[in-house]
Amino acid sequence: MNKTRFGNTGLEVTPLGFGAAPAAYLAAERQRVVSMLNKLLDAGMNVIDTAASYPGSEKFIGETLSHRRNEFVLISKCGSKIPESDAPAWSAKLVSDTVDRALKLLKTDVVDVMLLHSCDLETLKKGEALSALVDARNAGKIRHAGYSGDNEAAEFATSLPDVAVIETSINLVDQANLNWLPKAKERNIGVIAKRPIANAAWKQIHEQPGMYQSYAKEYTDRFRAMGLKLRDLGHSESDASAWAQIALRFTLSQPGVHTAIIGTTNPKNAEANIAAANMGALPADIVGKIRSAFRQSDPRGHWRGLT
Repeated sequence: MNKTRFGNTGLEVTPLGFGAAPAAYLAAERQRVVSMLNKLLDAGMNVIDTAASYPGSEKFIGETLSHRRNEFVLISKCGSKIPESDAPAWSAKLVSDTVDRALKLLKTDVVDVMLLHSCDLETLKKGEALSALVDARNAGKIRHAGYSGDNEAAEFATSLPDVAVIETSINLVDQANLNWLPKAKERNIGVIAKRPIANAAWKQIHEQPGMYQSYAKEYTDRFRAMGLKLRDLGHSESDASAWAQIALRFTLSQPGVHTAIIGTTNPKNAEANIAAANMGALPADIVGKIRSAFRQSDPRGHWRGLT
């Protein structure tokens, strides 16, 4: 897979990365997931995204991929309570404790990027949590600090000098964060798009992955309201598999997006996502149709980025 400069971090990333949130839910399928992850790395994918709040995820990555640590950009997230610390959420001590925990669980000397995990705007403005990440960066425990979240808080994060990376929701039914994306691009901030496949919103709810039901219905409702048709996007209506390709390529077509993380644990889906990412950006007219359908379906801007 081709690599691109990851904002001003000095790192290079592939357009596709792996979001390790599901890892903790797959103890019974551990070997299958490990095999898939190694195949993704073999195919050139070099972004692994995890978080302290994904139960078992950092430990899973450390146990299964630490021997290939020099092959990927490692991203984790922090800020909420962890069992190993009695410090309050978003406090400097909690952030510091979580960074130390991540280094141990991930079996690494340094985490490439550590993000504050969806704290609200008030917490971000307070500055204590971000300052703790800066301290960790200055101590050599992490390489870059950043923020994971959406809407006003993410937009505010683009103004903070110490924020080098932002992770945010961007997909064909979740476009609110595109409003501030030019600010991130202007500052050369590394941008990670989460949920690029929109939880397969074109499918029926019962066909969609169970662990993301908190936003699956909202995405499905938006998709239906937008009225997108495959024939209008250059595909046959009988080719239902085309939606995943269109969705991923739409996300990667947005100026300022450097990588998109997928959470699939299905090897066939992972291979299809690699193929789609390697196809590059969608034609400009197709991107325009999807953007127009979103605006027309939400003229008052009520569809916010889902955190």
